[in-house]
Amino acid sequence: MSTIAKKHHFNILHVMHAISAFVKANAVLCIAVICAVITSFFVPIDKEYLGYFDFKTLTCLFCVLAVVCALKNVRFFTVLATQIVKVFKNTRSTILALVYITFIGSMFIANDMALLTFLPLGYIILTSTNKQKLMAFTFIMQNIAANLGGMLTPFGNPQNLYLYSKFNIPTGEFTLIMLPPFLLAVSLITICCLFIKKEELLVESSLQRLPILKTIIYLILFALSIIIVFRVIPYQIGLVVIPLVLLFMDRKALKQVDYGLLFTFVAFFIFAGNMARISVVKTVFGFLMEQSPLLVSVLSCQVISNVPSAILLSQFTTNYVPLLIGVNIGGCGTLISSLASLITFREYTTKNPGKTKSYLLLFSLFNFGFLIVLTTVSMLFLV
Repeated sequence: MSTIAKKHHFNILHVMHAISAFVKANAVLCIAVICAVITSFFVPIDKEYLGYFDFKTLTCLFCVLAVVCALKNVRFFTVLATQIVKVFKNTRSTILALVYITFIGSMFIANDMALLTFLPLGYIILTSTNKQKLMAFTFIMQNIAANLGGMLTPFGNPQNLYLYSKFNIPTGEFTLIMLPPFLLAVSLITICCLFIKKEELLVESSLQRLPILKTIIYLILFALSIIIVFRVIPYQIGLVVIPLVLLFMDRKALKQVDYGLLFTFVAFFIFAGNMARISVVKTVFGFLMEQSPLLVSVLSCQVISNVPSAILLSQFTTNYVPLLIGVNIGGCGTLISSLASLITFREYTTKNPGKTKSYLLLFSLFNFGFLIVLTTVSMLFLV
């Protein structure tokens, strides 16, 4: 083989490897784009496509993600979590602390960001204290906590932000709807963690100091993001103020925003909008959602994930209560039922190569157990 041919062959392999790596890292985005493209053949692009997009949801999500990235860059969440965790002295208490921190964090910074923030903390604590045997369990509990903890607030899960905006759900009503499954989730997670044997555990204190001025400004921006979510001020203000401040204070944060998640929303908006215009699909989903919106929502999440399920199924019902509950508890179950689950899987397998099968077995055992209990109780509650 000539030198030119070898170079050409190497370039092809390099491109294929790059494509493969991108697909693995952005599986949900790729699926969303494929779904959008396929449905576009059935519904040709026209002016109605512009009506598919919920610009308020996209803006709120961008603002929250950007500010969270800035706070992460000053190590705010790591320092905060470390200060909480160092209070506890044994494995059970420390794992409970990690899970509760993830649980609470998901209410305010979204489930995927909570995992990206606190999974590394769990890894550092368990490896530095030689407790790697508990890592799979801890990661799985943190994953479930992130998925279910975020259900209580409109901005805790991306699908909540969308449904909260689409149906103009009053904040108080939203909280009351999600409070019963939330309390049940807290109880189940706590019970699971109580089975961990108590072993002495020493956690090193963090020597990292927060830059006071930056931290205060970022917390103000975070508060602004939350105020926008609650419709106190127009979302356009956040779209101007937050990027402008970060442009001068932390451009890196703007680059670190999970734009893949934003484009995933865009693609699924197109997919859901097109599906709603296909008569056969509209008839079938309309019928199913009339029969059991909660069960349909839960099952849909297992196949196409909770965010696209919320976007798609919201086109076929005005009964948002069972839909809201279904796409939240439906985040438990299969690995693809939630983007957060894929994030946890990626984090665990990257740090623990060769343990994929055992992780998936334990993941499925806990997730389907939670799903069955939460779905059963929720169906009884809605009767």
